[in-house]
Amino acid sequence: MKDELRWNKIFGGLLGAVLLLLIVRQGAEMLFAPTPVKTPGYAIAVATGDAGATAEVADTPPDWGTELAKADVAAGAAVSQKCASCHNFANGGPNQTGPNLWGVLGRKPGSHAGFAYSQGMTDFSGKQAAWDYQHVYEFLSGPAAYINGTKMSFVGLKKREDRINLIAWLRQQSSSPPAIPAPNPAAAAPAAAAAPAAAAGATAPADAAKPADAKPAA
Repeated sequence: MKDELRWNKIFGGLLGAVLLLLIVRQGAEMLFAPTPVKTPGYAIAVATGDAGATAEVADTPPDWGTELAKADVAAGAAVSQKCASCHNFANGGPNQTGPNLWGVLGRKPGSHAGFAYSQGMTDFSGKQAAWDYQHVYEFLSGPAAYINGTKMSFVGLKKREDRINLIAWLRQQSSSPPAIPAPNPAAAAPAAAAAPAAAAGATAPADAAKPADAKPAA
């Protein structure tokens, strides 16, 4: 009889412990229920407002007859150091990761002897007779974006003056560079004038859109 009572007490204690755990767990879930997020990830606050707004200015084609005459060749030589790890600029110099660039201005794209060009550059060569000033300028802004499939992984020169100065320096790294065209500032003037106007419109305050005779509400 005593053994039966003892086992009953043991089973009763175990059952009570299990019930207590269930009650505690249920209570914890009720108190600390997770709230599902509407959108996964982290929200990052970004400052907005007219004071911090910037407008992208269009990159108008340079007037090469004017720009090359006033370009900073020494600054272009300094910019060329960004390319020196992959390209050699000496007359008769070797190919490296990229082709030798002596005389590249005026040369047919993808044509330097001994270098294995990408298919993208080969296709471009079939459409473009020579590397003129404008095509080099556009290519330098972002090679991979300009020629799909090019091996050149360089991010590009984003500053307009860096590209112009580098091209002026590249022109000197040639035995027979392309002629500098006659100045024609009128060709670039309309596009250049449109860029500031677009920027001004993008950053104009909201009050500028109100009619001149608008009156505040009483």
